[in-house]
Amino acid sequence: MRSLGLDVGDKRIGVALSDPHGILASPYTVIHRQHEPVDIEALVGIICQQEVTRVIVGLPRSMDGSLGEQAEKVKVFTEKLAAKIEVPVEFRDERLTTVSARRLMKEARVKSAKHDDAMAAALILQSYLDEIT
Repeated sequence: MRSLGLDVGDKRIGVALSDPHGILASPYTVIHRQHEPVDIEALVGIICQQEVTRVIVGLPRSMDGSLGEQAEKVKVFTEKLAAKIEVPVEFRDERLTTVSARRLMKEARVKSAKHDDAMAAALILQSYLDEIT
């Protein structure tokens, strides 16, 4: 039961995949945003190719828990993605995942900021997987 995790930003989309048993999330790739239909088709391709059965999308809430402008953008993008796929899509609070991803990348001595997005997606997905197992 493979799951896909997404950290949707304005410039990049971090993508993570679980193992086939749905236990461990790993960074998979970063999609550099181009044009929304192209971005969505890239994700649809990954979902089909990797036989994903569930998509978990990080929802960037404010520290007080409210939904701001970025969260609304993510929701609109996710609705368009959900219309193109036949697997369930769920949101997951992503507060501080990018900060955590940067800390982990620093500890691992990985210097490329583009990896932050895929690592953030993996953290989002892993917290979901931990909760359901």
